[in-house]
Amino acid sequence: MAEYDLSKTIIPYLDRHLSFPLLAHLVETGVFPADEVQVAQYELAKGTNMFDYAASLFEQIYPNQEVPKEFEQKRVNAVSTHERLQQEAQAVLDVIENPDVAQALRQDKNQNLQYLKDNYKLTLDQITALYNFGKFQYSYGNYSGAADYLYHFRVLSTDPDLTISAHWGKLASDILTGKWDIALEELNSLREAIDSRSPAPFASVSSNTNNTPAVDPALSQLHSRTWLVHWSLFVYFNHPQGRALLLETFLSPTYLNTIQTSCPWILRYVAAAAIISSPTPTSKSTAAPQSSRVKNAVREVVKVIQMENYQYTDPVTSFLMQLHVEFDFEAAQKELQQAEKVVSDDFFLGDFHDEFLESARCLVSEAYCRIHQRIDIGDLSNRLNLPRDEGEKWIVNLIRETRMGQDAKIDLEKNLIQILRPPQPVYQSVIEKTRGLAIRTQTLGAAIARTGVAQAASTASAPPSITQPVAVN
Repeated sequence: MAEYDLSKTIIPYLDRHLSFPLLAHLVETGVFPADEVQVAQYELAKGTNMFDYAASLFEQIYPNQEVPKEFEQKRVNAVSTHERLQQEAQAVLDVIENPDVAQALRQDKNQNLQYLKDNYKLTLDQITALYNFGKFQYSYGNYSGAADYLYHFRVLSTDPDLTISAHWGKLASDILTGKWDIALEELNSLREAIDSRSPAPFASVSSNTNNTPAVDPALSQLHSRTWLVHWSLFVYFNHPQGRALLLETFLSPTYLNTIQTSCPWILRYVAAAAIISSPTPTSKSTAAPQSSRVKNAVREVVKVIQMENYQYTDPVTSFLMQLHVEFDFEAAQKELQQAEKVVSDDFFLGDFHDEFLESARCLVSEAYCRIHQRIDIGDLSNRLNLPRDEGEKWIVNLIRETRMGQDAKIDLEKNLIQILRPPQPVYQSVIEKTRGLAIRTQTLGAAIARTGVAQAASTASAPPSITQPVAVN
């Protein structure tokens, strides 16, 4: 289903090397013609130092043409550049890998730089050689080596921009090598670094002495968070606890605002993670303890989908809308059929097809049983897109293994489920509706307070205005 494929939307927010797995997946699924995908792979590979890969793609796309000679010249230049950068980086690495130096280094980076300068004549420019060589290794696909050099550079460097850049490179390298535990640590570290760079009040044009256009720090931070959201999908859908961590992060006010403002298509993955994290008969015994945010994720996600329905919708989000907002079970059934195909073709969700489908069926069953007292098992099986015999077994197992069994009785003779649920007290309904009100009020008050402080600081630092005399005729 090419109309619902998000690869073309997500790739602009990824590094070239992170885009290759998505394009390879498109070839496997056949969503787009293979020759078109190969052209896209070639255009990306030309901008890297993976010349052999680019040449092989050229031969596949243009079998009757000779490989451009520029690839060979670039390879020669790359070899000489590699040798030069390796020598510069190795000189620094020999010093910092010395056991005596390792023991002498402290948490204070400025103190460490002064120590290295006084005892080993190492300057910040020389330490930057670690960054340059790590970046070069990344450009030709040696991701493990790039991760090592970028890590050593980040530990020593005091340059904030290069340190953030090294964070991004280290995260990409860990993702591409499949080290998901390390990648999760790096992701959390990068997120803290981005969030800690609190945007200062935007400087007015009159106070900018240079001719270069001023960059709004808040906008720059929003862009960084937008990129981080897209990169984090690799980690959250490969780490064992990734789906719960995705919900914890993306449903927090800061990143939910980022998604709503810059990338509403990420709601597909938030909705899918909420569905997958819902308890099922097979996952109940092995599931780890969940936070209140994860437990109530479907409810929170439905509210966001309802608000953002005007700018993004797909079968996954529409399924939750039809089920929990419209209570249209026939429409939900149709959306689930489409969502099943969308999930199986999606690069990040494909491995969770079975879990998604089972959890979605559980949600349909719970919602259907919540508003009906007498349920025909055959009719419910049809709404779950299951054959009658398989549906009956699945529903009986669901009732026995979940909390639904406390209120439901199965009449096998009449092929009915009878729901005997006591009415919910009024005070319990009030508690459910106001559960997060206090926390949201505190968050809003803190945001207003920060805005007031920033405006006061901006007013205090602004130059005094000069009142021009007015001529009176």
